[in-house]
Amino acid sequence: MRRTLFEETHEDFRLLVRDFIAREVVPSYEDWRRAGLVPRDLFTALGKLGIIGASIPEEYGGGGQDDYRYNAVIQEECARACVTLGGLRTHLDIVVPYFTGLANAEQRARWLPGLASGELYTAIAMSEPATGSDLAGITTRAVRDGDHFVLNGAKTFITGGHHADLVIVVARTTVDPDNRRAGLSLLVVEKGMPGFTVGRKLEKIGLAVQDTVELAFDDVRVPAANLLGEEGAAFTLLGRNLAQERLAIAVGAVAQARTAIDLTVAYVRDRTVFGKPLAQFQNTKFELAALDAELTAAQALLDAAVSALVAGELDPVDAARTKLFCTETQGRVVDRCLQLHGGYGYILESPIARLYADARVTRIYAGTSEVMKLIISKSLGL
Repeated sequence: MRRTLFEETHEDFRLLVRDFIAREVVPSYEDWRRAGLVPRDLFTALGKLGIIGASIPEEYGGGGQDDYRYNAVIQEECARACVTLGGLRTHLDIVVPYFTGLANAEQRARWLPGLASGELYTAIAMSEPATGSDLAGITTRAVRDGDHFVLNGAKTFITGGHHADLVIVVARTTVDPDNRRAGLSLLVVEKGMPGFTVGRKLEKIGLAVQDTVELAFDDVRVPAANLLGEEGAAFTLLGRNLAQERLAIAVGAVAQARTAIDLTVAYVRDRTVFGKPLAQFQNTKFELAALDAELTAAQALLDAAVSALVAGELDPVDAARTKLFCTETQGRVVDRCLQLHGGYGYILESPIARLYADARVTRIYAGTSEVMKLIISKSLGL
């Protein structure tokens, strides 16, 4: 089906991103995979081209294009080339909107130019060793001491934490026994602050170049000037960007699933089994036809959701529906595509194997499929 989501400016941006990936990413990607990390200067290179700062206001050196479709283009082009750019999706789709939406005038002048140039890179620290989807259970504490907060606690599964210059930390600043959701605040912790430790890089099933780390805070003195948004209102503030965060996962899921189908179509045309190309078997044709139809439906749902987000009309329930359907579809599509690759599909040198490993987490982070079902069921009055 013909897509109508993107305009000419997005397609021009796509060519810029595609060229950058072909020149600067693909030739070095295997080295990055072996290192388990993208180089830090990748982000400054993206900044020089204006790719990383597209949503930052022009007065701070950005592109002034507050249009999520540009972020979607980056994900689609990464999937097309079978690469990922570390924690860039988290930085652009999740963290930067907190800075552009919540920072006061002084903070915007201090941080936004670096975000636009790629000289400042970000992460957000919500999950804790004993707290995942239940954000109200956060135990990291920040106690006010004059013009500082004294921060203590630990965070885990932090995407981009290895490179991050600025980390938005969700911490409890007050305790309300009658309301677990009250009293959480957003504090921006800067690299190098005494007592702030970036721990080990966690080994994952997939997403080999995306650094995922543990963070520790031991009496870290965070200036009160680094409080982002209203004190005690973090639970509400975090909810404002959840729709985009979940939609971003769906964008990657559909783009990667489409790449899986494209890779599989090429493979079955070339692979000979029992004296003829695998593509000539009816089972192969029917499998790929069914997968293509299902993914086309997912793409249509996703494009409608992206259009709603750009118009400011995407609600949390539709975001949950989109993430649930698109990520579950991705899982089925990539699994069947790997099956059609046979033994070669199980070898990590094969792109389909990497797509398979990367796909598993999309049904977990930014809210599990089960959490998405809870949100949807509530909208049904259940």
